[in-house]
Amino acid sequence: MKHDLLRFTIVFIVSLFIGIMVDMTSLCVIIGLCLFIFSQFCELSNLYQWLQHRQDIAGTTQAGLIDDIGREIEKSRNRHRAREAKLINYLKRFQEATSALPDAVVVLGTNGEIEWANKNAKTYLGVKWPQDSAVRITNLLRTPVLNRYLNAGPAENNKGLQLLAPTNNQMILEVRVTDYGDTQQLMVARDVTSIVRANQMRKDFIANASHELRTPLTVISGYLESFADDDLCPVEWLTYIRQMRTQTCRMQNLIEDLLQLSSLEASNSQQRKEIVRVPDMLNSILSEAKSLGGEIQHQLTLEAEPDLYIFGNHYQLYSAFSNLVFNAVQYTPAKGRIKLSWFRDDQGAHMLVEDNGLGIATEHIARLTERFYRIDKGRSREKGGTGLGLAIVKHVLANHGGQLIIESSIGEGSRFQCDLPRTVIASAQVGIGKFVSA
Repeated sequence: MKHDLLRFTIVFIVSLFIGIMVDMTSLCVIIGLCLFIFSQFCELSNLYQWLQHRQDIAGTTQAGLIDDIGREIEKSRNRHRAREAKLINYLKRFQEATSALPDAVVVLGTNGEIEWANKNAKTYLGVKWPQDSAVRITNLLRTPVLNRYLNAGPAENNKGLQLLAPTNNQMILEVRVTDYGDTQQLMVARDVTSIVRANQMRKDFIANASHELRTPLTVISGYLESFADDDLCPVEWLTYIRQMRTQTCRMQNLIEDLLQLSSLEASNSQQRKEIVRVPDMLNSILSEAKSLGGEIQHQLTLEAEPDLYIFGNHYQLYSAFSNLVFNAVQYTPAKGRIKLSWFRDDQGAHMLVEDNGLGIATEHIARLTERFYRIDKGRSREKGGTGLGLAIVKHVLANHGGQLIIESSIGEGSRFQCDLPRTVIASAQVGIGKFVSA
């Protein structure tokens, strides 16, 4: 800046001096200023040429404001070049890492166009990179179920989708799509063939073994019942026979639960539905629960919206709701309170079982719906539990698009809430009154 002021001052003084000498002061000053402006224009022109072709043009030739601007531009360019090199390095490392993954990875743009894919994308999905660059993924993978999945919201995308690989109908893929960057999406496809087959083998084994055990146990139970009712049976045998009948009954309950669980896993949400009168169902369950409690004298109450019906499988829902209620009866001390509630809100319909029983420690809650998981194994077996009740509840609710929410703490009782979506509600009328059964 000071160099420019100095040059301007020198040009003005020289022009003024020459003008005074030749008695043409104004003309000489104007000519001097024009020459100064022209020199500045030439410097700006050189700067512009340097910005466009800085390898061929030397840039500004004199110190001053224009030279300072050029230096700052060059510094900014160097910083940009360093950031660009760093980003290119990160991108290269990302591509190398994703290429090394055993899964197929595809980066999708705003409209589902392919922006990048690793090598396994060709093996699993048939996506070739870079040949398929800018091609919409739905134009390559013409699978209706995949198209619906890609058009679904984030909640559905996070659940994942299983489908046969487009390149190999013997391979089962699990596809997940997540948001990536501001407008992009990341599609990951994993080969889960061995996992699915192992799970299917497990299910088939449990179902077949249960079927095979059911017949001999029925025969054994029949003979034991005959022995117990036979007047000729020695008295000293009766104790052993009662113990055998108890254990046989427990095994039969276990087999029935296993068969039911296998049936639930084989069914899906597309099964035939009917209108289920849940208030009537809960009344029936409440009556059974009172009989099950016997002399324990639980305080059982039911509060339900009388016209709140749903579309579903009556048998499955009865099994799920009764499991929760009977569990509350078994694990609530004498004269304890058990409350059943059936209501709706903006999210859907809800069945709630509350008790003031022993409660459950926080570390056990997440695993309660696992098969055969017991908090107190000895007490569960003593009460005839199979360890499959909550697993059955979980599968029933999943088949109806719902979920089970468990809240509990030691000494403060438990809350088991079945949440069902609004789509299963059959009655369009809002219940005004409520009936209370005690």
